[in-house]
Amino acid sequence: MGKIGIIIQREFNERVRKKSFILTTILTPILFLGIMAAVFYLAGTNLSQTKEIMVVDRSGFVAAGLPSDKSAVLVPTELSAEEIRAAKTAGEYPNLYGILVIGEDILSDPHAASLYTFEPSTFDIESSLAMKISDAVEAEKLKAYDIEDLPEILAAVKTNVTVSAFRVDESGKEKQSSSGLAMGLAYIFGFLIYMFVFLYGMMVMQGVIEEKSSKVLEIIVSSVKPFELMMGKILGIAAVALTQFVIWVVFLFAVGTAVLHLFPGLTGAVPEALADGNMADIAAMQGMDPAMLSAIETVTDSSFLLTTIGGFLIFFIGGYLLYAAMFAAVGSAVDNAADAQQLQLPITIPMMLAIVVMISVMKDPNSSLAFWFSMIPFTSPVVMVARLPYGVPAWEIALSVALLFATFLAMVWLAGKIYRVGIFMHGKKPSLGELLKWAKYKS
Repeated sequence: MGKIGIIIQREFNERVRKKSFILTTILTPILFLGIMAAVFYLAGTNLSQTKEIMVVDRSGFVAAGLPSDKSAVLVPTELSAEEIRAAKTAGEYPNLYGILVIGEDILSDPHAASLYTFEPSTFDIESSLAMKISDAVEAEKLKAYDIEDLPEILAAVKTNVTVSAFRVDESGKEKQSSSGLAMGLAYIFGFLIYMFVFLYGMMVMQGVIEEKSSKVLEIIVSSVKPFELMMGKILGIAAVALTQFVIWVVFLFAVGTAVLHLFPGLTGAVPEALADGNMADIAAMQGMDPAMLSAIETVTDSSFLLTTIGGFLIFFIGGYLLYAAMFAAVGSAVDNAADAQQLQLPITIPMMLAIVVMISVMKDPNSSLAFWFSMIPFTSPVVMVARLPYGVPAWEIALSVALLFATFLAMVWLAGKIYRVGIFMHGKKPSLGELLKWAKYKS
C-alpha cells in the first residue's frame, strides 16, 4: 500500500497542478449554469421568423376562425392555389412560406386539409395549423346544436385542474412530492455519471498509453508490481475527480444560497412554514406556485440530500473504478489512442444502453426493467442514480452498491492480469481473443 500511495500522490499532484485542471474546475460550473440559463431563455423566446401562409378556404367557414400568432400569419384569399403558385413563380409574394388549402368537405373528412410550402416544412407549423383547423371545425359543428351563448358557456366551464401528489411512507406520514424535480435530477445525475465516468476513465487509458509509448513503464515496473501501478493510477485520478466535485458542490451551493436571497421572505417566515409543512400558507404569503415551493422543500430536506448526493458520489466512485480498470487494461494493450477504438466498443455499449434505459426509468422508476438494470453493475451507476430522486428502498441501494464494488474487485483482478502482460507488448494491436489469453496466463 505504501507504493500504491506514492503512485496516487504522484498522479494527483501531476494533474491538479496543470493549467487544464484549474481551467476546467473553474469553467465547468460556469459553463453549466450558462447552458441552463440559455435553455430557459430559448424556451421562453421565439427566435424563428414569422411565416406568411395564404389560406384557400373552399369550405367557406374555416379561414375566419384561424387566428395568426408569432409563428405564422394566416392570410385568407380568394385566389386559387394554382394562381398563387403562378404569382409566386413570377416574383410576387417574395416572403410567402406556403399555401393552406381547406377542402369543402372538411366537416365530414378531417383529412381534407393540405399545406403546400416553398421551403421545408416543420412539425411545429403543421401541428399548430392542425389544432387551429380542428378548433374551427369543432366550433362549426357546435353551431348545429343551436345553443344560446355557447362561447360564454364553454369559457365558463373550462377548468384547468392541477394534481398535488403526496407520498405516504410506511409509518403513514404524508409528504408532498415533486415529480418534475425528480425527473430533472434524474436527467442531470444520469448524464453526469455517464459523462464523468468516461471522461476520467479515458484519462486513465490515455495516461497508460503515454507512459507505455515513452518506455517509462518499463522503468517503473522494476520497482513496483504492474497491479500496484494500475491501482495507484486509478485511485490517483479518482482523487482528482473527487477534488473537482467538492469544489463544484461548494460553488453551486454558494450560488444557490445567493439566488434564494433574491426572493423576498425566503429567509424569514417561509423556512419556518416549510418546516411545518404549511404549503398553502407559503403560497398565499409569497404568491408562488405550490409546486415550486414543494421543490424547494424537497431540495432542502436533509434526508433527500443525503440519499441523492451521497448516492451519486457512491455510484460515481463505483462506476469510475469499474470502468477505469477496463480502460487501464485497454490502454496497456495498445500503443496509441487510435488502436484503442475497437477495444473500447465492448466498454461503451453497456453505458450507452444504460442511458437508453434511463429514459424509460423516469417514466416508471419501480418497473422490473428499472430494478434489474439498477442491479447490473455495468449499468447501475447510471440507472440507479436516475432512480434515487424518486425514492428507492434502502435494501435495493445496498444490494446494488455491493454488486457494483464486488464486480469492481473482480474486474481489477482480471484487468490486472491483462495489464501486466500488455504494458510490455509493442507493435501489434491485440484482438479481444488475445486479451482473454493474457488474462488466463498464470502469475
